[in-house]
Amino acid sequence: FGHRVYKAEDPRAEILRGMAREASTPEFFELSRRTEERALEMLHERKPGRRLYTNVEFYSAAVLSAVGLPGDMFTPTFAVSRVAGWTAHVLEQVANNRLIRPQSEFIGPLDKKYAAIEAR
Repeated sequence: FGHRVYKAEDPRAEILRGMAREASTPEFFELSRRTEERALEMLHERKPGRRLYTNVEFYSAAVLSAVGLPGDMFTPTFAVSRVAGWTAHVLEQVANNRLIRPQSEFIGPLDKKYAAIEAR
């Protein structure tokens, strides 16, 4: 639940919810919906000022389960689906001879002294 980019419901989750509805048994889909609703309620109770939404993995798992993929294959399936994007990033970096860096700014303290791992 929650996503770094999508601050509202992930549009992919919305599409996958519909796919799960069609691919699952009514009982399994209803269980998924109740689980989603309860999880969102609990997250809201724990962090009332923060709005979290269902991300793509939740209903991806429901769809993969509905089509008979074993649960221990979910993570490898998610990773394989990202390989094309990772490969494209590497090819862009090689072509431009430049690493792609996130556009972020360090906001932590700058005056920290290095401490050897044994001293931490």
